[in-house]
Amino acid sequence: MIKPIAIHLPQFHPFAENDEWWGKGFTEWTNVSKARPLFEGHYQPHLPADLGFYDLRLEEARIAQINLAKEFGIHGFCYYHYWFNGKRLMEAPLDRMLANSKEDFPFMLCWANENWTRRWDGQEQQVLMKQDYSEQDDIDHIHFLINHFFKDPRYIRVDDKPFMAIYRPDLFPDITRTLAVWRQEAEKLGLPGLHLAYFQSFNNNLPPEDLGFDTAIEFQPSAKNKPEPEFSLVGKLYNKIGIKKVDFLNAIYSYSALVEKASANLQIKDNVFPGITPMWDNAARRKSGATIFKGSTPELYGNWLKNIITKYKGSKAKTKFVFINAWNEWAEGNHLEPCQKWGKQYLEATKKEFDNQ
Repeated sequence: MIKPIAIHLPQFHPFAENDEWWGKGFTEWTNVSKARPLFEGHYQPHLPADLGFYDLRLEEARIAQINLAKEFGIHGFCYYHYWFNGKRLMEAPLDRMLANSKEDFPFMLCWANENWTRRWDGQEQQVLMKQDYSEQDDIDHIHFLINHFFKDPRYIRVDDKPFMAIYRPDLFPDITRTLAVWRQEAEKLGLPGLHLAYFQSFNNNLPPEDLGFDTAIEFQPSAKNKPEPEFSLVGKLYNKIGIKKVDFLNAIYSYSALVEKASANLQIKDNVFPGITPMWDNAARRKSGATIFKGSTPELYGNWLKNIITKYKGSKAKTKFVFINAWNEWAEGNHLEPCQKWGKQYLEATKKEFDNQ
């Protein structure tokens, strides 16, 4: 059975660091609600429908997400986990979920190990919270993960091993060493091992075993699947969609072309979990330098998902997950949660294809 896991962003609540960096009361909804269309036919802003502008500190909001995910066949959430040498960010929703047995839903973690920056890109400019790596931090971190998360009965496992992902393995000074330390410490603490994966994005497409991982996870939209842009300042492709402004510094792609290229490039491997995105548009976060895939529809998304599932059936892998990016990345225009334009249609398309496998 192929199961969908939806990537989940737990930033939808105020916390002290965001108050300091962006202003009192800032959440992801701040950027989302300010977004405006940048060209004719541009779908912005992305505004929530059924769940509203929720606060993930609230039990009611988290349970509403879980109930909706269950209704439409989502197997579990992959929560982003933020760790900076023992300092955590956005931890309140996850900690409250852990303490609440009513939130009965499978989950796993992905360490979002980039620098936290003012530009939202994980690079070195305007760093607000920096990642520093060391063997002692590797030990401290894995001990925390095991004691805080991995022993929870809701935690997703592969072959009885807790399933943990890393977002950017290329940022580590020696990722192979870090993973070896993690596995060693896990065994010391009585676990049968760890199932470790990384997100294939940013052109990180090495076989997982080359880096010491068990598996990889396709993170869509990936660089290898980007079609030619319909508009970019560098390419001066203004006329294709009628944009004339020289100061428009964003890149626009066709979602339909993304689906076509991703489907053509799809190679099912037993140690790579396929990925998909319902839509993508991070213009709400970026005044310039945004990546916009225009023209997404539930039908196009459903066709892409159907192609993945059809090919994935032939895999000999014992555990089969498809990672959906994302459940609620509203500021990246990237969400399964119902919006005011499409309602539940993306969730309905998801359930349809997994039910038909």
